[in-house]
Amino acid sequence: MIDRIRALLTVIEEGSVNRAAVRLRITQPALSRQMQALESEIGGKLLERETSGVKPTGLGHALVKTMLPLVGNYDAAIADLRRQARGERSELRVGYLISAAQSMLTPALVHLRKSQPDLKLKLHDMSPREQIGGLRAGELDVALIGQEGVVAAREFHSAKLCSIGVCVAVSDGDAFALRKKLALKDLKGRDFIAVDEDQVPGRNRWMIALCKLAGFKPRFAVTVDGITNVLSQVVSESAVTLLPGYFAQTSHPGVTFVPISDENARWDFIVLWQKGRVSASTRALVEALKQVAATMR
Repeated sequence: MIDRIRALLTVIEEGSVNRAAVRLRITQPALSRQMQALESEIGGKLLERETSGVKPTGLGHALVKTMLPLVGNYDAAIADLRRQARGERSELRVGYLISAAQSMLTPALVHLRKSQPDLKLKLHDMSPREQIGGLRAGELDVALIGQEGVVAAREFHSAKLCSIGVCVAVSDGDAFALRKKLALKDLKGRDFIAVDEDQVPGRNRWMIALCKLAGFKPRFAVTVDGITNVLSQVVSESAVTLLPGYFAQTSHPGVTFVPISDENARWDFIVLWQKGRVSASTRALVEALKQVAATMR
């Protein structure tokens, strides 16, 4: 129907079926049949045929008012999709972990701006679950995610940016807070704080796997929603939790972050991006992230 509506708009603009047919590069009888078919689909007369040409009926005017912006939006959307099919984008939608922004994303964006200063960026601070959902819904082009991205790596292009150390969060009053380093085995018998798997998929399994390497299974005393709530519970419950090592360079009231000394205790930074033809801006951001990651290894 969209082609018939577009043809009708041309007929009304030209005021003549003959002139519209020339402009559309089809025969006059073929264009007349299209108009008749459109009137049949709509259920009413759209054109008044006069000796001087054609004019829209009241229903025709209503169709123009309703459909003209829709056709414009449709054409713009198709043009944008064709640019995307060629790997061209004027906009890049990026999901990221707020905890990763300063150490990884911000410096990568500085590199990206140098090569693509006119690129429009849409940045979304999201939980791992929200990032994966955004990619699946086509609402994100790139997701800067952590170890949790492993659960969706097969659905998208993915790259491990780097593997970094691990730290343990303890309350300031904990005896462990005075230590410069801790081994995973030191945490045996301590209560752990778990994270809701719907919000941070795979985080608890990652902690369990690390503790198993040290010969014990962690005992989760409570499960909370989100990392901020995890840190609050570390203080109130005097429990512990394992986190990526970059937390050791941050601060949170009442919490001390102590590095874990085990060499096999690692946390991966992962970037995910949509499959299909990859836009130049996506490639540029992924490369910039890799350059930043190389300095963190």
